[in-house]
Amino acid sequence: MKNILIVAPTERENRNIRLAIERKGETLKNRYTVAFSGIGKAAAAATITRYLLQAEQPYDLVAVIGYAAGTLGFKQGEVVVPNRVQYHDADIPEGFIPEVSDPRNLLGTDDVTVFTGDSFVNAKSVAEIKARFGVERAIFDMEIGAIAIACEMCDNMPLLAVKVISDVPEDGHTELSYDEFANTWTDFSPILNRVEEF
Repeated sequence: MKNILIVAPTERENRNIRLAIERKGETLKNRYTVAFSGIGKAAAAATITRYLLQAEQPYDLVAVIGYAAGTLGFKQGEVVVPNRVQYHDADIPEGFIPEVSDPRNLLGTDDVTVFTGDSFVNAKSVAEIKARFGVERAIFDMEIGAIAIACEMCDNMPLLAVKVISDVPEDGHTELSYDEFANTWTDFSPILNRVEEF
């Protein structure tokens, strides 16, 4: 049985994953602590660092869960387990500060990069990110890049991300689309099942 720290950035994600854990009860393969981190890079990194340093029993894995925007080709409700993370809002010359700008590996099995930035993406910004980094498929969040750095600094803690696509900005989705989806896609059992696989 592994000791896993689950990171839930929003109140809805926090509530949904706790309910999923409660429903599975004694059938769970692992032991879970859920950290409600708050939204954005600074809050997430600070929260995770505190949990990792103050743990009574060391964690075996950190898993970031929740909603994420996706590029064309993804559908709302699709669960994605990306294998890389990179900041999309670090405007730094190539190779100048690689510890900030370079991608980091995640434990995911999907050949997808999750791009992290302190802003919601829209159709225009998604197109710019795709062109800048030369990718066609990607997902977007506001925490995983910072959590990856915190995990690195805390003895290279393994990091997994399991996200469900809440909106596809290039399909005309907006923050209202995200909100509507997040209000209806509340059963996080599929997300918890993917964490359990690891």
